[in-house]
Amino acid sequence: YGLSSDADVRGTDVVADTAGISFTVGGLAIASPLLGAFNVRNCLCVLAVSRLLGIDDETAARGIAALPGVPGRAEPVDEGQDFLVMVDYAHTPDSIKTVLAAARDVASGRVIAVFGCGGDRDRGKRPLMGAAATSQADLTVITSDNPRSEDPLGIIAEIEPGAKQGGGRYVVEPDRRAAIGLAVREAMGGDVVVIAGKGHEQGQSFGARTDPFDDRTVAAEELRAAREDR
Repeated sequence: YGLSSDADVRGTDVVADTAGISFTVGGLAIASPLLGAFNVRNCLCVLAVSRLLGIDDETAARGIAALPGVPGRAEPVDEGQDFLVMVDYAHTPDSIKTVLAAARDVASGRVIAVFGCGGDRDRGKRPLMGAAATSQADLTVITSDNPRSEDPLGIIAEIEPGAKQGGGRYVVEPDRRAAIGLAVREAMGGDVVVIAGKGHEQGQSFGARTDPFDDRTVAAEELRAAREDR
């Protein structure tokens, strides 16, 4: 399965926008609310496996259309704003590039990224994450992820050399809620805000404690607050 001409289950006529994705397989039209062109391959995989299991294409297409998505993976946050906000678990250089490229595909305006790097984890990927974000986004807000036992500012300092190399504009806001608030207040119609790194997680780890924190909930709260401020 795939998009190449030699694929047995081949997707063509791919459209990706803020409403989701659509494509065709032979004469079969498939639509999904999943965000990002990369999800076309996931849907093609579903169709290929369905065929192996003897499920007819129309039934598989209905199932794909009904699938709401995986929590914290390109998950939209909608408070009636005229720009897209999505939360994604992307926490590696490659996954950051992928989700921001998907955001670029559907944005009629800018792409704004919010991300940090976890403490007590691979330090070598921190500058790579910075470069990946600023090379893809128009504005990157570098913040805290799960600092764990490390100093949040120390982690950010290791991200910044890569962020400078990536070329895009970036700002630093160590407080993750404030960073999300900054991003949604900066966004305008047609922009896409990607809040990356924590996805479905419902806590933020500082040393031995974990504070309640869900990017999706915080984004919704900050969107409502921004609307009231305006």
